[in-house]
Amino acid sequence: METAPPTDPVQLSYRDATDADVPALVELIESAYRGDSSRAGWTTEADILDGQRTDPEGVRQVIGAAGSKLLVVRRDDRIAACCQLEHRGDAAYFGMFAVRPGLQGGGLGRQVLAEAERLVRETWGVTEMHMTVISAREELIAWYERRGYRRTGRMTPFPYGDERFGVPRRDDLRFELLVKSLDR
Repeated sequence: METAPPTDPVQLSYRDATDADVPALVELIESAYRGDSSRAGWTTEADILDGQRTDPEGVRQVIGAAGSKLLVVRRDDRIAACCQLEHRGDAAYFGMFAVRPGLQGGGLGRQVLAEAERLVRETWGVTEMHMTVISAREELIAWYERRGYRRTGRMTPFPYGDERFGVPRRDDLRFELLVKSLDR
């Protein structure tokens, strides 16, 4: 895999997604997780899931939900990444995280995650960030652990039979809750 050059924080801009962003965000999320295009990055789920990762309706729901935002990250006037932030009491949920495959491996994801943590701490005053990750994604979980997230062992089932979340290629998929304290 070709590694992207280190990301300069000055090049990134952040804003809340709008309905006009939906087609570009669906394309970005799909490219980061599904199909052959996702293999250009390291976050691919193509070996464990077929089908879609999201759809326009799912993205619109995140954009329009109360206490939720979909953060759009632009680099060089192009959408480079996105992530969902949802206020859940003393915690925020982090999801729908995607970095354009050709830009993965150069620090952009680390910058986006740090900005998301800062934003939810300052905006909502939360003390923890939560996320769920497919437990079979050991390399991805290790990446989050290096950024201070801890595995909880709390599992939820994968939604088998609901193709809005993909078509599993394995029968052992489940989500694990990862948590990071934001008190620091």
